Amino acid sequence: MSFSSLGLSPAILHAVAERGYATPTPVQVAAIPSILGGADVLAAAQTGSGKTAAFALPLLQFLQQASATPRKLRVLILVPTRELAQQTTEAIRMLAQASPQPLKIAALFGGVSINPQMMDLRGGADLVVATPGRLLDLVEHNALKLSEVASLVLDEADRLLDMGFSDEINRILALLPAQRQNLFFSATFPTAVLALAGRMLHQPVRIAVPALAQNQPDIEQRAIMVDAGRRTQLLRHLLKENKWGRVLVFVATKYSAEHIAEKLQRAGIKAAAFHGEFSQGARDEVLADFKASKLQVLVATDVAARGIDIAQLPVVLNYDLPRSAVDYTHRIGRTGRAGKSGIAISFVSADTEAHFHLIEKRHHLKCEREQIAGFEPVDVATAPAAPADAANGGIKGKRKSKKDKLREAAARGKNE
Repeated sequence: MSFSSLGLSPAILHAVAERGYATPTPVQVAAIPSILGGADVLAAAQTGSGKTAAFALPLLQFLQQASATPRKLRVLILVPTRELAQQTTEAIRMLAQASPQPLKIAALFGGVSINPQMMDLRGGADLVVATPGRLLDLVEHNALKLSEVASLVLDEADRLLDMGFSDEINRILALLPAQRQNLFFSATFPTAVLALAGRMLHQPVRIAVPALAQNQPDIEQRAIMVDAGRRTQLLRHLLKENKWGRVLVFVATKYSAEHIAEKLQRAGIKAAAFHGEFSQGARDEVLADFKASKLQVLVATDVAARGIDIAQLPVVLNYDLPRSAVDYTHRIGRTGRAGKSGIAISFVSADTEAHFHLIEKRHHLKCEREQIAGFEPVDVATAPAAPADAANGGIKGKRKSKKDKLREAAARGKNE
């Protein structure tokens, strides 16, 4: 199968060749003709499968064929994070360079001043990639209107709802034309997303790329048993023994991100924290340093689990296990991208063994439990596993208060 067989125009095929795309991925083969035909699409494919090009290429062709004078917002792409907004916009702009007529593509996201984005929207825009909150802010400032949108894309739809954007999405939907094309793209589709899709999509083309070996990223998944209080020591040991150039370490809270990064810095390791309370400028700077290998370790919350594409990232490490099996997919998907291999390591302690077992069950996965000499765990589980929470993939039961969690984190920090 070639891109030329999918119904793409010569200009789009030229853009594809310029980007070095040799053959379409399975999700692109399935989605591009359907989108060109105007159908609604519900597409599920794993991270790194080429979802962005799958919707960007046909939508760019649509824009090239539509009248560009005066500019009207015809394509709206909603994403959950600033980083994904920037990454998606950059990818689409690269693909649009070969367009016979220039297209105006805007990225709208919070964390930065709204004024430059308002200025950028003067004269209109053909395509907008936006986070929901900032989009509504700009609508309220009369910087753009949604009444001419012909195609709506929800990218990482599960994360949009998981991050609490359901109210914003409903407000946006109320501003859009009733007649439009709706495209849902994500690696996973929990119940809430399927319910939203059921309300929005009209006779959609359903695409589910099978998780065949040839489609799966080359990621070695490992589970290392360690007592919770010795995780930072073990992390330092692994960094020294394996001499990894860059490691993305996932933690549960911003407190943990800053605390662990500080401990690594004191040990002479070039590390930095990364979480959602950073300003956009600070986030951009930290990511640029990590991508340039000026930092060896980036200690991040789940804000880094989606929309961050770091070329040739060799290792992802779950210092804290993700709360849900869905987030596990996106975390480890930061490595093993673009045909490269990678390693995903999860620290598992006595009190998180049941939760990791649940993650394994949801992914039909079995990781042998490893022990590292000198870091063998001594703690044992003292309570049976609680029942699984079918809604979010977590563990039901008595939940600790935020204060209790902070006290425990502080106590662990003294021992690490």
